[in-house]
Amino acid sequence: QVQLVESGGGLVQAGGSLRLSCAAPGTIVRIDPMAWYRQAPGKQRESVAIIEHNGGTTRYADSVKGRFTISRDNAKNTLYLQMNRLEPEDTAVYYCNMNVRSDRAVSPRVYWGQGTQVTVSS
Repeated sequence: QVQLVESGGGLVQAGGSLRLSCAAPGTIVRIDPMAWYRQAPGKQRESVAIIEHNGGTTRYADSVKGRFTISRDNAKNTLYLQMNRLEPEDTAVYYCNMNVRSDRAVSPRVYWGQGTQVTVSS
């Protein structure tokens, strides 16, 4: 069992920036891919960004392209989301998502972070 630990949410004014982090502690063989999702009140959870193991392949939701940057540190099993030029529409609970192989003899499993609130005021 892997418990992802998120941090970095908060309250920010429109136009501001925040950086989210998500760490996977313990012994990890490989995590591929890593991703961020978000869920606004009354809406379904949606994909924000995804990054492959090599770090060079990323995909973004159209709504965040050019403003958000996803990155990862494989040595630390940590995922990041740099969010710039935040808009009130970005207000949501943000969740990290990782496909984790913690043992070579076991198939990978998907884990979710506990969620961190991001609130952007206008």
